[in-house]
Amino acid sequence: MTGIDYIILIAAGIASGFINVVAGGGSLITLPVMIFLGLPPTVANASNRVALMAQNVVSVSNFKRKKVSPGSFGIYLGISALFGAIIGAQLAVDIPEELFSRILSIVMVIVAVLIVLSPSINSDQLERITGKYRIFGIIAFFFIGIYGGFLHAGVGFIMILSLVKINRLSLVKTNSIKVLVALIYTAAALVVFIFQDVINWQAGLVLGIGSATGGWLGSTFSVKKGDVWIKRILLVAILLMAVKLWFF
Repeated sequence: MTGIDYIILIAAGIASGFINVVAGGGSLITLPVMIFLGLPPTVANASNRVALMAQNVVSVSNFKRKKVSPGSFGIYLGISALFGAIIGAQLAVDIPEELFSRILSIVMVIVAVLIVLSPSINSDQLERITGKYRIFGIIAFFFIGIYGGFLHAGVGFIMILSLVKINRLSLVKTNSIKVLVALIYTAAALVVFIFQDVINWQAGLVLGIGSATGGWLGSTFSVKKGDVWIKRILLVAILLMAVKLWFF
């Protein structure tokens, strides 16, 4: 890798880290960038998890420092997603390279359609994190974990929709839970990818420098600006990701 490659990876990491924490879809930046730099799709997918770990460790720590806690509910969702992620990561390793590339393309289009068709977000109601709604959330996050372990691209949008629509959480708390869940299940997926020896550590660690920086900026922004600005950034991110996936 050249110095220019390092700069590109760090810049992509900062952008994706910020977007992942505030909204979602950051991996739709990093995966194409790594593939453009010459990494096979499965290796890019696995190496991206190194950066995601760095991003989420920093983000969770920053949310905690700013006294925004995901609570026990976030831990329950993270454990559920962890089991799903083990399944998803193993699927990502086992499928042929060409098939993975085709699935990646199809999934990106599906995510774009889901984003465009998703209902508006309104989190001004009382939280629903007990009883049947806790169970609904845990079940939903098991399947979210399968997708996150397999690909991760666009999973932030799916987590936001689940937490806001099922559990009616504020976007600030949603983001704090989102990064905790992503940290837990990404750790599980990363173990699978390490065991299967499909990680390019050089690319992953360089990308991680940028992602950690972006994660710190995103978590700081979320707490400082609150739901109103998060909604604005989320809508812009959804629009840009949808246009990118649909037309490019």
